[in-house]
Amino acid sequence: MKLPRLSLLFALALAAETTPIVSRSADRISYDGYRVYRVSFPSTIDIDASLDTLAAIELQRRRGTNGAWTVDLTVAPENVAAFEAARVAIDAVLSYDLGADFAAESAGASASVSREKGAHALPGLEWFDAYHPYADHVNYWAELQAAFPNNSELIVAGNSFEGRPIQGIHLWGASGKDSKPAIFFNGNVHAREWITSMVVEYILYQIVTGYGNDTLVQKVLDNYDFYVLPVVNPDGFVYTQTTNRLWRKNRQTRSNTTAVGTDINRNWLVGWGGDGSSPNPSSETFSGFAPHDTPETAALAAYAEKLRDLHGIKLYVDWHSYAQVILLSYGYTCTEFPANLDEQTALAAGISAAIAKPYNTTFDYGPGCLVLYQSSGNGRDYLTDVGKAQFGWGIELRDTQYGFVLPPEQILPSGIEIWEGLKYAWSQF
Repeated sequence: MKLPRLSLLFALALAAETTPIVSRSADRISYDGYRVYRVSFPSTIDIDASLDTLAAIELQRRRGTNGAWTVDLTVAPENVAAFEAARVAIDAVLSYDLGADFAAESAGASASVSREKGAHALPGLEWFDAYHPYADHVNYWAELQAAFPNNSELIVAGNSFEGRPIQGIHLWGASGKDSKPAIFFNGNVHAREWITSMVVEYILYQIVTGYGNDTLVQKVLDNYDFYVLPVVNPDGFVYTQTTNRLWRKNRQTRSNTTAVGTDINRNWLVGWGGDGSSPNPSSETFSGFAPHDTPETAALAAYAEKLRDLHGIKLYVDWHSYAQVILLSYGYTCTEFPANLDEQTALAAGISAAIAKPYNTTFDYGPGCLVLYQSSGNGRDYLTDVGKAQFGWGIELRDTQYGFVLPPEQILPSGIEIWEGLKYAWSQF
């Protein structure tokens, strides 16, 4: 399903640190009065054809073990009556006013953030009380690096379509940088999934603050180099904060279409162009016209190959929301699996159990094509087959009710539970 088509490509400037997370531009798309429904479709129907008949925007879909589909849709207020009169199995109304949810989500984003005392100012946990403008994220990465100067550096994997650096942090342990196998994380591939960059930053925070006093953190950082890119779709991320909160793709324009954007997570070589992606530039899952023809995917693929050739990749995680599921390869096929699937499944089971400990949050796990949906041309399959990662994963974060509009008060719990899961992984590495 397509999001509302936008007629202009805005020239965006990085906001100052006190800039509100949501602009008040008259050109900003409003979702005031939009409702969000969870509906079901049987396994026997053509899910895409069925959705195309509805005046609704698809937010998320998931295939159950019986093959039936659960789909979250948002409907404009003028279409609500017709939608509810249609022969659609409505399971729940998740929101009666999506615009109000967006306003609440952005509240407090410009609040001050405390710094710990010392030579280098390290932001406190208050950072995780709210979502933040992109410029503030960039500042945060710099502050984290400055607080850990002897074991970290800022890195740039490449540039986005609009010229923003795809940047992050490289962390290492006692043996020095670039001396160990890689753990490679990236967040905000899909622009509207704001919780992903916040959770990735929480992981960074725990490593930076824990290396000197936590034996498990010291163990994993002494044995692996961490390469972490919290926002790999900066153009789309900024666009969600200035114009359209539900924007998913990058902001790439092409000479042979008026549609804007390509799904970075359908543009990778492995499985490119297969089911679960679209050749239609207006589609949310548009795969591009050739593998790696988005600058973001091309940069990430080159960076992954560099890490593969350096010391290999132990773990790759492409962080997403929302579904609460650990996605193993493959996504592009439901009938082929990695040779070490049993090893991957065992690790995912342990991580899922550890995630549940703080708040009883349940995460499913398994090959992505089987436990979520088919997705051809995704990053984890590329990292598995070409990057040779021992574990090439995607992890879908909270939740199953609020969707992309996860309330700010759930940011810190999301980070805490994922950190518990990763500590289990570190204990096994």
